[in-house]
Amino acid sequence: MPTYQIRAPTAALPQGVVMAASPGSLHSPQQLAEEATRKRELRLMKNREAAKECRRRKKEYVKCLESRVAVLEVQNKKLIEELETLKDICSPKTDY
Repeated sequence: MPTYQIRAPTAALPQGVVMAASPGSLHSPQQLAEEATRKRELRLMKNREAAKECRRRKKEYVKCLESRVAVLEVQNKKLIEELETLKDICSPKTDY
């Protein structure tokens, strides 16, 4: 839980009102810049990992779809052959 320090009121604040500041706001500009850089690097690293995982899942999904397409193509071919066979059996043959 963060601790807060009480600052002396400034002229812009009404009488009796004080401003609270977290301890993190009392860092030097260099510390703030280092913290911002560290946070950015952490965010970029997490983003890289998330993107890598997303690409892996997409690759797996595409492989699954390709496999399904192959199965359906074989099934479709068999059904077309069966249809042709049934047409040959059921169609009246006329010999002239």
